[in-house]
Amino acid sequence: MARIEGVNLPANKRVEYGLTYVFGVGLSSSRNILKHVNIDPNKRVKDLSDHEVALIQKEISAHHLVEGELRKEITMNIKRLQEIGSYRGLRHKRGLPVRGQRTKTNARTRKGPRKQPVALKRKVTKK
Repeated sequence: MARIEGVNLPANKRVEYGLTYVFGVGLSSSRNILKHVNIDPNKRVKDLSDHEVALIQKEISAHHLVEGELRKEITMNIKRLQEIGSYRGLRHKRGLPVRGQRTKTNARTRKGPRKQPVALKRKVTKK
């Protein structure tokens, strides 16, 4: 089992698809990495030698922002938007859609489950 950037790659998958399990590596960047280190993309992860895994690891760490570093950069960008008080930062802070989607309907992914309306409670007054 190959371990790259702290992620265990699935052994039975082809290398080009196995690399996409690393956060920040998609299919196109996976293919670019394999082309750069001259490894056949049709090869299975379990068939990689230790030398090939080391080459892939070296290429990713040298030229790509992945896993913890990428997550940290994304959160820092969101935090910066919130601190400067931009519109996008406010939307992030309030948990609403950021990219201009409508919120009257269809915003359940960002807003969470519907809140049930509380029925009007009238206080009983004594005469």
